[in-house]
Amino acid sequence: MTDYIIVGAGLSGIALAEELTGRGKTIKVFENNSQSSSTVAGGVYNPVILKRFTLAWNAAAQMETAIPFYKALEEKLGVNLVEELPIYRKFNSIEEQNNWFTAADKRSLAPFLDTGLKKELNPCLPSQHSFGRVIGTGRIDTALLLEKYWQFLNELGVFFAERFEYQKLQLLPDGVAYKSHKARRVVFCEGFGLKKNPFFNSLPLYGNKGEYIIIKAPSLKLQVAVKSSVFILPLGNELYKVGATYNNQDTSEEPTEEARESLLSKLRSMITCEFEIVDQVAGIRPATKDRKPVVGQHPEHLQLYCCNGFGSRGVLMAPCIARELAAHLEEGAPLDQETSLLRFLK
Repeated sequence: MTDYIIVGAGLSGIALAEELTGRGKTIKVFENNSQSSSTVAGGVYNPVILKRFTLAWNAAAQMETAIPFYKALEEKLGVNLVEELPIYRKFNSIEEQNNWFTAADKRSLAPFLDTGLKKELNPCLPSQHSFGRVIGTGRIDTALLLEKYWQFLNELGVFFAERFEYQKLQLLPDGVAYKSHKARRVVFCEGFGLKKNPFFNSLPLYGNKGEYIIIKAPSLKLQVAVKSSVFILPLGNELYKVGATYNNQDTSEEPTEEARESLLSKLRSMITCEFEIVDQVAGIRPATKDRKPVVGQHPEHLQLYCCNGFGSRGVLMAPCIARELAAHLEEGAPLDQETSLLRFLK
């Protein structure tokens, strides 16, 4: 009998697979590549919410867990995944400058906000009010991570590139049976796909659609990420990812003209050089109303668990939450009440 079936191999599923196998547990992983949020996302790790100059929920602890986690995966998979990437916030007013300094005086934010503002950043990126740098930021190559980790699991013979058929899951006294597989427990890490899961679809998970455009701008020559009304992320070879939109009404994964025009309008207000659009991508982020993950055991079917709801911060959240869930599953450690799915069942 396998210890765990993991359904979904995005950032959440990969992090949980690492934590469980690191404890000597056996796993089987099912992934049908139906959810694209992990690969579409910018992959940026940044502890600060740059719209309001506040620290994201539990961000300092997440940074301490996430960066070593991805660097260990670099060694394991033999690829480069972690890129240090400075992020600058463009200030649009003196008031925003003042808010930055006020935030930097707070103990929780002081390690992350550089008070030595930069007057000019790039000739094609003018600003009357300077730029502020976030300290310790970077980017994870999420697309490469998923590709190589799936390949790694496949070589171990524990990866199944197929849709998980819920109706074929049998609940047994000592675990579950699924087709020819038996396991002690199943953990669903399906992202927004959880809404189609008959065991957990009552949880208040909603889709937050994010769209990006990819542009080619030979004159821009930007080596850092910049946030104003949109993020500009350098990809190399004169390419930049620009985004993202937030739409909790549209749950289709197709790019839209409306998002494209919105991103173009905001980009043109930021840069002065010529560019061309070479691609547009979209994905559905799994989100909750309180912007915290939803993790834990099904209230009736005790063999079933979920690990979900990371929204736009999966790069930082996934390793930390997976570690907490694995400790809960194998060592009986209590789950954080802020993330436990029980908060929605009271």
